Amino acid sequence: MEKEIFDFFTALVEKVSGISYQQGKEYLLESRLTELALTLGYKDLSSFYQKVRTGLTSSLINQIVDTLTTNETYFFRDQHPFETLKKDIFPDLFQKRVSEKKINIWSAACSTGQEPYSIAILLSEYFQNFLNTYRVSIYATDISESSLKKAKEGIYNQIEVNRGLPVTFLVKYFKQAGGNWQIDEKVKKLVKFEFLNLLEIDKKVRDTFDLIFCRYVLIYFSKEVKAKVFQSLWKTLNKGGYLLLGATEIPPVNPPDMEKKLLGKTVAFYKKEA
Repeated sequence: MEKEIFDFFTALVEKVSGISYQQGKEYLLESRLTELALTLGYKDLSSFYQKVRTGLTSSLINQIVDTLTTNETYFFRDQHPFETLKKDIFPDLFQKRVSEKKINIWSAACSTGQEPYSIAILLSEYFQNFLNTYRVSIYATDISESSLKKAKEGIYNQIEVNRGLPVTFLVKYFKQAGGNWQIDEKVKKLVKFEFLNLLEIDKKVRDTFDLIFCRYVLIYFSKEVKAKVFQSLWKTLNKGGYLLLGATEIPPVNPPDMEKKLLGKTVAFYKKEA
């Protein structure tokens, strides 16, 4: 891949989405962008580059970012964070919010929906009494339009449901749709999906949350963007709330009201109440 083309697309994607592609990712970019170029009717990546360089539209930007977004996800990813939700975090939050009877959850960078649906299934399985008496909302966002479309449909193939989803939950919370599986409407209604660029949290997100999942996302950002996004996330977290990152991720900044808690095998970042 020519350096000029690599530099152009990496600068464009970082400016628009915050995702930083370093040297060594040339093959990944070339293969994904070539596939997009051919899909859009261009003969090769070079001709697509010439078009983008001289006639960039918002639609093209969205397609490029969508193509270069990593959408790796699966149900109940890493398992232990969901055990922690069940044993520690949700019991604590339901007790704390007994007067408001309201809990807001945010799955930031939700990809194709497995993470927010996992949270919704866990709530349905173990906290149904609270779902009957509290207003529990799960806000799920992503920058990829194609991922959000799939998430909203809630239909997954056999390989996707085999990754992380216990058979008992598959039978109970999904129904077969041909060779695929469709998530139950009651679970689906707990989740609201929306397009969101994490660089625009301060401008676009008006709610505050008791629990935020932002797992395996910050690793794709530059140091400066990581700090900006984390601070924006932290602002939206209610006092007494929890923020969960990926298993290997650490906060790029340390707000004075943040407490690191080890809950089972899960590290959670807790917003102090005092």
